Amino acid sequence: MALEYSTIGTRLKYAIETTAGTKPTSGFTEIENIVSLAEDNGEPETIEVTNLVDTRHRVIPGLQGEADNYQVTANFTQAFQTAWETLVTAAETAKAAGKATWFEAILPGHTKTWSFAGTPLSLGFPGANVAEAQQIVAYISKEQIDGWDTASA
Repeated sequence: MALEYSTIGTRLKYAIETTAGTKPTSGFTEIENIVSLAEDNGEPETIEVTNLVDTRHRVIPGLQGEADNYQVTANFTQAFQTAWETLVTAAETAKAAGKATWFEAILPGHTKTWSFAGTPLSLGFPGANVAEAQQIVAYISKEQIDGWDTASA
């Protein structure tokens, strides 16, 4: 019998490469106040291969598309804003030195982590609604997807 996973305790962490081109295996920092992480499961395109004698459309699998930006929704607090600005600054400094910023989405109870490299984008205005917690969607421009990988230390 398979056991289902709960989202309770899900975390998002990041680390900067110490050696350019080498994904870090330790030193990851957790990003606090996350409310939701976007699904990262690109839908494959289909390529039409129907010919004139076919009586039904035929397709073959094409490239699997990925969203350009990864979405992270967080409670908009001063602590989150400061932490995100620190992340953006660190990523900009790393990029100038030819190093990437890596992210790990960690599901509790899962033996692997979802891993990708990207550039976090500066925050905009979070918007506001009556009688709601103020939240913001932060974006990470994805540059490389490692996919399911062994979690860092």
